[in-house]
Amino acid sequence: MAASSPPPHPVGRPDRYHLLVVDDEPTVRELLRTALSYAGFDVDAAATGQEALDLAAARTPDLVLLDVMLPDMDGFEVIRRLRAQPRSVLSGRGGDVPVLFVTARDEREDRLHGLRLGGDDYVTKPFDLEELIARIHAVLRRTLGEQPTRITVGDLALEPDSHHVTRAGRTVRLSPTEFRLLHFLVANAERTMTKAQILDSVWEYDFGGDQSIVDTYISYLRRKVDRVEPKLIHTVRSVGYVIREPRP
Repeated sequence: MAASSPPPHPVGRPDRYHLLVVDDEPTVRELLRTALSYAGFDVDAAATGQEALDLAAARTPDLVLLDVMLPDMDGFEVIRRLRAQPRSVLSGRGGDVPVLFVTARDEREDRLHGLRLGGDDYVTKPFDLEELIARIHAVLRRTLGEQPTRITVGDLALEPDSHHVTRAGRTVRLSPTEFRLLHFLVANAERTMTKAQILDSVWEYDFGGDQSIVDTYISYLRRKVDRVEPKLIHTVRSVGYVIREPRP
């Protein structure tokens, strides 16, 4: 999977959990950031322990995916410092941010050490992405009372985990790319997204950069999603597209 810059963060969407990925390997870091963004999470990424602590202090994550082997301090030291952060630093949450270790350190003593320090789970590399995402949801359910994710705009409902979409109660069948595009628009409902933002977040750098592909897939979505009234997908001339609830 190609590396990419993070997608724009949705504003005011409580159904998107904020994850912090900490890994010094660029390939792994970008793979996780991209895959977790597609899975419906809002993702920041750090390459060092200090960068992770700074990001956590600036914006409290709902969960941290933490490598053990980092260039400036190991993951065990990161979780010690994270747990020691005063509540005023971690946006009122204190040191209870859940941590899932994702590391090549697979010795039993390392696992036990990580869990004793307050880690909520420990996954060794190489990992299966689907299993990792399932473990993330399990930790969120245990620690934050996560509910099944379902995003709605008017009578349109989208379930990121199952890739199930309905409009007015009827199932809408979408291709994987159509689903990613719709998910991106719905997660940013009421916000006009430029073609460049859509291209970067839905196609990343796997595509050549021709923004006309956005127009093509928007037309595909309209045929499937906006077959009934009222229309939800709107063109903002010379800017991009927005999905929004019907207005009086």
